[in-house]
Amino acid sequence: MNTQILKGNGLALYSNPIAVKPQEQYGQDKAAILHHAGFDAAEKEISGWPGYHPTVLHSLPRLASQLGIASLYYKDESTRFGLKSFKALGGAYAVFRLIQKAIAAKHQGHLATPEEILSGKYSDIVSKMTVTCATDGNHGRSVAWGAQLFGCRCVIYIHATVSEGRRAAIAFYGAEVLRVQGNYDDSVHHAAEQAAQHGWTVVSDTTYEGYRDIPIDVMHGYGVMSREMIKQLDHQAPTHVLVQAGVGALAASVCAAFWQAWGDKRPTFVIIEPERADCFFQSGLVGKPVAVLGDLDTVMAGLACGEVSPVAWDILKHGINHYATLSDARALEAMRIFAQPNGNDPKIVSGETGSTGLGLLLAAKENAAAWQALGLNAQSRVLLIGSEGDTDPVIYKEIVGRTAEEVLA
Repeated sequence: MNTQILKGNGLALYSNPIAVKPQEQYGQDKAAILHHAGFDAAEKEISGWPGYHPTVLHSLPRLASQLGIASLYYKDESTRFGLKSFKALGGAYAVFRLIQKAIAAKHQGHLATPEEILSGKYSDIVSKMTVTCATDGNHGRSVAWGAQLFGCRCVIYIHATVSEGRRAAIAFYGAEVLRVQGNYDDSVHHAAEQAAQHGWTVVSDTTYEGYRDIPIDVMHGYGVMSREMIKQLDHQAPTHVLVQAGVGALAASVCAAFWQAWGDKRPTFVIIEPERADCFFQSGLVGKPVAVLGDLDTVMAGLACGEVSPVAWDILKHGINHYATLSDARALEAMRIFAQPNGNDPKIVSGETGSTGLGLLLAAKENAAAWQALGLNAQSRVLLIGSEGDTDPVIYKEIVGRTAEEVLA
């Protein structure tokens, strides 16, 4: 596939040669994966959970002016259910759905409400269940929190380079946290093997052969964030949305929700990965999922994934307009800018993966060919997904020089 890759200033970028035109409808093939009914159900359930509130959509007019665009928005997930990450919406929702189905199997199909499960009415069923997953940090914290909230056991696997702070944050919610050798994808395979051996249930955000339903529940849970953004933008689509890739679950959820809501007015869709963990970038080049091997080491820990989720690929392969990779240095630069803004822009606590969208804009602004390829100009209205706050406070302070509390004071 003859694709021009633009490189420089901590950025690599190319346009998707098989991206569909704006007028292309969402289609039944994609609706068989992520659909209105699934997003509706997640929104209905999660909005009733204790502590739910829509997270803030910040407007950053001074930064937009400096970049030479019309407006810049940042969806701030640092306050989501106290877990500091959008992941709280997915893993915990999938745990809830799993428990709900287990109860239905023993109670004539009755779909228990969150209130019924939280009351302990079905504790005889729930207490015998064990959920597990592999994680870079945030997804495992969500699964652990959901298990603690609804009353089942949880075992989480982390790989060699997950920080001690992120391990402790998962353990805080009562999970048994076990570290295994290798990278993220190695820990995914290990979790699946252990689940099969012990009769546990994997709650993952990535699909593989014979395993689809639970990751799709995760992705529908993420859709709550997109539904919030649509309302917060007063149903007016931005021109561009920049989304982190990872295994693709978040990106696919945002792409699907916006495609369904805005149709041919949906934004130009850009996905971002670390330079050393660029499975979507490499997959897009050859037009099919390929794995990226090695340690995948990057400061953007939540994006250190080497394998594409197949169902996410099915949504994104035609929905992505541009693939991009970003250097660690650019992500760190963006974190510091968010923490110490100019003018009256709000102070924002953005973690290493939450800052990638701004990092991409900063890099592209210094690369005229990339800026032009992205179609950015004085009329552009850009939406960034602030996927996490200071999910490891120690690392955050090392990077920014202050704690989150000091930044926001």
